Amino acid sequence: MQEVLEQMLDYLKGIWLKRRYLMIATWLICPLGWFAVSQLQDTYESEARVFADTQSILGPLLKGMTVETNTDAQIALMVKTLLSRPNLERIARMTDLDVQANTPKEFDALIERLKTGIDIKKTGGRRQNIFNITFTDKDSVMARDVVQSVITVFVETTRGDNRRNSDSAQKFINSQINEYENRLLKSEARLTNFKQKYSDVLPNQYGGYYVKLNNSKEQLKGIELVLLETKTQLSASKSKLSKLGKSFSSDSSKQNNIVDSNSIKTTYDDRISELESQLDSLQLRYTDQHPDVKEIQRRLESLTKKRNSEIEEYLANSTGNGDEYSPISQNPVIQDIQIQVNQLEGLVASLEVRANNYRNTVKELENKIHTLPEIEAELVGLNRGYDITNKQYQELLNRKEKAMIAQSADETTSKINFKVIDPPRAPLIPSGPKRFIFYIVVTFLGVGVGLGLSFLFSQLNPVVTSSSQVARATGIPIFGIVSATENLGLQSKDKKKTILFIVSNTMLLSILCFFIAYSLFPDAIQAPLHRIFNL
Repeated sequence: MQEVLEQMLDYLKGIWLKRRYLMIATWLICPLGWFAVSQLQDTYESEARVFADTQSILGPLLKGMTVETNTDAQIALMVKTLLSRPNLERIARMTDLDVQANTPKEFDALIERLKTGIDIKKTGGRRQNIFNITFTDKDSVMARDVVQSVITVFVETTRGDNRRNSDSAQKFINSQINEYENRLLKSEARLTNFKQKYSDVLPNQYGGYYVKLNNSKEQLKGIELVLLETKTQLSASKSKLSKLGKSFSSDSSKQNNIVDSNSIKTTYDDRISELESQLDSLQLRYTDQHPDVKEIQRRLESLTKKRNSEIEEYLANSTGNGDEYSPISQNPVIQDIQIQVNQLEGLVASLEVRANNYRNTVKELENKIHTLPEIEAELVGLNRGYDITNKQYQELLNRKEKAMIAQSADETTSKINFKVIDPPRAPLIPSGPKRFIFYIVVTFLGVGVGLGLSFLFSQLNPVVTSSSQVARATGIPIFGIVSATENLGLQSKDKKKTILFIVSNTMLLSILCFFIAYSLFPDAIQAPLHRIFNL
């Protein structure tokens, strides 16, 4: 690091020794450059601020009723296309700049100057459409007229495009409505002819072919299940009736102590009852071996046999007459079961009829399986095409109404209102060129060229300035330095060069200050000069 610093210091010393080239370069470049900058013609910049208001009061009122457009995107597009050649030619004609162009080449150059000179910038953030329009020209009035023409073209072009877009949209929608109306009429005619041709086999409101077939099969399956259940109930009821009939017949033959309309009465019933009462009374006092008890038991057995004989004879006579259930036909339980059997038999007959009807329906539908689906598929296709066409037609009518309302709204009031916040003015003070910056640039250029020449000649004709430089050049270490005496005149000569360098730079700085003052206060400097030269 120390070696680098020493080498840089040696370079600076070499430039200082060759500083005469720095003076020559600065005197050749800086005054000429400063004079050229001071003679640059003044330019004037005119600026205007325009606000594009897109928040129309009709927007919320007509929301959903009209065709909504993206006004921000429309404005952005207009800004991008504002500097197109037709618009620039229009601006040139409005400001009479086209009169200055005598040839097509000059006119093209004029258009190019307008394109590069007109600057449109959006300010105020993304949500605020505030635009700054600026133009710079040698004539302040012309700069103002160009900015005013840009504003006029901007406003008129935007409104004109809105009207042209509305008219184009109306024509397009009307042509589409006519086309879809013709298509809708053709679709309705095809659908009507098809329905008239297949009116007897088309599906009704309950569904199509497969829905009918599935419903009929499901109904048939349900009827058959109910029929099977009813037949099972009927078989069970008949079996129960048969068992009850036999049970009541057996009970009637065994139970001889019941006297009612359904029992059998014999001539031995009263005597048997009397003997049973006596037997019970004697058994309370005596044992079964008692003679009276045995006698009553013998007589009771004899009467019981006679009674059973009489019952068997009665039953035999009833069976021989073919009336097997006549003794029990008045039983209420059997009557209920008989009524239930009769009802179940009638229900089975009704279910059989319904089941046969569903079987015939299923059979008829299955025989048409190759024709009805094709007809239904064709009907579905016709309905689908008609529905799509009708839906599009209705939507176009709705859009037409919205477009008409939007056009009426645009004719009465615009969705984009332009407000000129700051109108363009003819500036009195020139905006350019930035001479102070140019002076600094020329100064740095002259100093830079001078430093470069000094460094170049210090390397071409090097001068040793330090012991370290000699050591690096020869490779021999230096142990001491002998200073030059004043008798040689080197120090005085160096002082004269330094004084000359300071005086030269001071004069250059004074000239620079004069040119800067001349640019900043032209009237104060030029007035005395005019008086002197006029004198």
